[in-house]
Amino acid sequence: MKSGDIMDYDKIVEIWRKKEIKDSSDLSIILDSYSVNFAYNSCKIENDDITYYDTREIFDKDGVTSYTGSLRNLFEIQNAKIAYKKVLEAFDSKRSLNEEFVKEIQKCLTRGTYDDIRYQKDERPGEYKKHDYVTGIHEVGASSEDVKEEMRELLDEMQVIEDKDVLISAAYFHAKFENIHPFSDGNGRVGRMLMNYILLMHNHPPIIIYEEDKKEYYKALEEFDTNIEINKLVSFLKKECEKTWKLWIKNSE
Repeated sequence: MKSGDIMDYDKIVEIWRKKEIKDSSDLSIILDSYSVNFAYNSCKIENDDITYYDTREIFDKDGVTSYTGSLRNLFEIQNAKIAYKKVLEAFDSKRSLNEEFVKEIQKCLTRGTYDDIRYQKDERPGEYKKHDYVTGIHEVGASSEDVKEEMRELLDEMQVIEDKDVLISAAYFHAKFENIHPFSDGNGRVGRMLMNYILLMHNHPPIIIYEEDKKEYYKALEEFDTNIEINKLVSFLKKECEKTWKLWIKNSE
């Protein structure tokens, strides 16, 4: 692939599948640096105080040195590391994407980050929201009374995915999950991680959504909210996939 070329998404999947990834050991070798980049970018999309240096230190050393920032930042990074390990375990056991797993991932990613106001409202990590929250320009997500049913319908839709529809299905899951906004916090991080779990379980490469591209990302999600249109998000994910894996592909050739 020449410098500056955009590789076709199907070609990237083909190269990925040639690696014949069978378990989390195989996956961990490929995702060694990816895991840090995913955690950094996914956390930074909604928290601008997250730094790559702190993320790298926590993933490599399980702690940071000379840190003077917010404890919430450290929790978010450490939580991302724990949730990543849980995804690897789920990959090994071929765990189904069900309500229990969704709640476990959310609980992992939000441990120690709920503030006093949320606790006063009886919100808890790992539980669907009990109140309604503004989620976008015109959206408040599904009402708290409807979350359980809407999530059940969405998860039912994800149980059978045809090979030709994997990326579309993963994109749809993420867009619909954000549209429902089932939790009082952490929905973006949870949605991105579970989208990648769907991709991995169907032998597709996971995708980093880069924080510098978040305006385009939000516009794609808004297009779904407004017009139930998924094509913009699918196209965006294809570009982010090429951006995620271009150096790995070059080194694999």
